[in-house]
This record gives sequence, structure tokens and C-alpha cells, in this order.
Amino acid sequence: MNEQDLRRLLTITVEDVLPSQPAAASWDRARRKRRTRRVIGVVALAVTLVGGGTVAVLRPTDPPPNHSVAPTPTAVPTHADPVQHPPAELTFPPDPLTRLGGPATVPLSERPVQRALALFQPTDEENRADGPVRVLGNDGVVRSLDVVTLQPTRDAGYNEAPAVKPGVLSPDGKSAAFAQTKELVVVDLTTAQVRRIPLDGYLELVVWANDRVLVGGDDRTYAVDRVTWAASRIDVSAWVLAAPDPEAGREAPLVELIGERDGLALRSRTAREATIRSEQEITGDGLPSPYEINEFYGRGWLHGGRLASAAWITSDEIDGAEGAAVLDARTGAVSHLLDLGRERSKGCCEVLGWDNKGAVLLRLEPAALARWDPETGEVTGIIRDLRGVIAVAG
Repeated sequence: MNEQDLRRLLTITVEDVLPSQPAAASWDRARRKRRTRRVIGVVALAVTLVGGGTVAVLRPTDPPPNHSVAPTPTAVPTHADPVQHPPAELTFPPDPLTRLGGPATVPLSERPVQRALALFQPTDEENRADGPVRVLGNDGVVRSLDVVTLQPTRDAGYNEAPAVKPGVLSPDGKSAAFAQTKELVVVDLTTAQVRRIPLDGYLELVVWANDRVLVGGDDRTYAVDRVTWAASRIDVSAWVLAAPDPEAGREAPLVELIGERDGLALRSRTAREATIRSEQEITGDGLPSPYEINEFYGRGWLHGGRLASAAWITSDEIDGAEGAAVLDARTGAVSHLLDLGRERSKGCCEVLGWDNKGAVLLRLEPAALARWDPETGEVTGIIRDLRGVIAVAG
């Protein structure tokens, strides 16, 4: 994004920040209960992200940021405690992404984007799609995704979920890929063209992995080449695969979060053949007793040498509290833990990615999107309560 883009988005943000929408008290209770998994809890209603953030200060001498929506400058590290807590009330600095709360004003087919900053799928209290997917461009205009009709994803047990999920928007904001039963649907958001790749099985999850799109379900995962669109089976689970760092090369290993409690581990696989390279035990030696991670859930996200994920934890109050963790992706050591307490709905707070200043983005009521800086312990809101699923580009 160039300086002119940033100034335009900042102007839009300051002059036209939308009011928050009231939350339905029964939202979390209405989520469909999914089957229990050994290594990952599935959140039926999630807010999704691949990188993003806001700009608070624009300095002409600074180099341009790497992401379409740049984050607030990172504070000077204070070497915060390894276990941290969110404030009782979040603050919400202005942010261009709040425009997702408003209606679409033009179809994508009439006005494709240069880059999409985010997608938003409104949902009802039963977690069903409630209206078209909104596409927020880097020009601040919200479009409706009118070039394809998406069906809910489903598994063999006919459990359904919206097609918009973690990882659907490409890091560059130019494409979106949606898992559908027996096919992958890829939309070029810059031309409004749709490509369909026939596959087999119940497909539910998408991960952009450099020059490939990985799409999978319960019993299979495909790697789809982004140039030839040829697809082949790959021995990796889309449920436990951490989203690769967009800055990593095409040969960067694929990393899975596996196990629970004393059996938690990072499994590293080769990028192409998915051959297991190593398994590294996840340790919490730096956490004060009795804190420990019980199990990870939702998508894990790699950022340089770190990995962030939501987790169920043992805290100083309860076994089974909600939390979020940052760990060293090379050694498996947990460096920071965000204790979200015991008064939240189960699976409430999925991690959604990183911003380009090293802060973790996650859902944290009453925010549809919040930012946690593990180096300082600061937690702030980005988007107020908004019922539905958000995917943000890197």
C-alpha cells in the first residue's frame, strides 16, 4: 500500500467510523456443537484473519508497510510477565476495518478490487449465512460477493458451517479460496473471475501456503498449485496445520500442532512431500505454576520464529480456562500466555493471525477482532461486536 492509499484509509477511518452493532446474547450459545477432536477443538463461529492492523501515525519518512492494513506502531517492549490478562474494558482506536459493519454499496462484478483488506460473512443466531459476503477494498468501498453462491461446508456427519473460515483470503488480498463439497472455488477479486477445481470428499478448510492452496476435510487434504491448478493429495491434516508465514519461502516446512496436555508437540513436515522431519515437545517451563496448556484449538499462525494459537489452559483458578499462547516455533517453548478466564463460552477466542508488528489478533468479546501484544501485555479492540465471520488479508 502506498502513502496515498494510507492517507485515504485514515481519512475514511476518522470521518466515518461506524457505531458498533449490539451483540445478540445468545450468539455463542447458538453455535453448532461439532464433533470432539483429539488435537483440535473446532469453533463453529469464528472470526478469521490473516494478518492486518491499523495505522495510528503516518510519517512520510517511514518505509511503506508490508500489509494492506498497517498496525499501530509497536510499543517499546516492557518484558511483560509470561502470563497476562486482558483489561476489564477494551479501548477501540479508529480502524479502516470498521467499515465492514456497513452494507455493501456495489457488487464485486461491477467494481473489482485492487486489493481486498477483508471479507465478512454475516450470520444469524444459528450460525447460518445471513446475506452476501462483503468485500472491503483498499479504497474503503464495501462490495458484495455476487459472482458465486457459496454453500455451507459439511462433514460426513452433515455438520454444517459457513464457507468463510480462517485462511480463505490470500495474504496479498487479491484472491479468495473456498472449500466446498467435492470442489475448491477460487475467486480472483481483482477481476471477479471464478475458477472451480473438482476434487473429492467433504472439504471444509483452506490454507494459503505460498504457491499452493491447501484444502481439506476429515480424511484428506489436497495441495492445489496456484499456477497450473493441478491438485494432488498431501499427507497433512488441514485441522491441525498452522498457517504458514506469508513471508516464508516455498520450501518452508509445514508445521502441525498435535496432541494434548503432556503429549503436546510441534510436528514439522517437508513443504512438498509432507514427510515428517521432526517432532518437538511443547513445554511451559517458563510459566508459573499451575499454568499449563491443555489443548490447542482453532488455526495456529506462524510469524517468523513464533507460533500463536488459542488454547484451553489450566490457570490459577480452573482447569479448562480459555487462553491464547505464543510459543517458539523452533523449540516448542511457550513464551507468553493470555489468561482469558473462566467466564467465557467454550472456544470463544480463536486466534486469527498476526499483524506486521508482532501482535496477535484474536476474537475477544465484546470485540469481533482484538489485538494482543505479548511483549507488552497490551490488549486493545479493533472491531466491535459483529455477528459473523471475518477474514483479513496479510
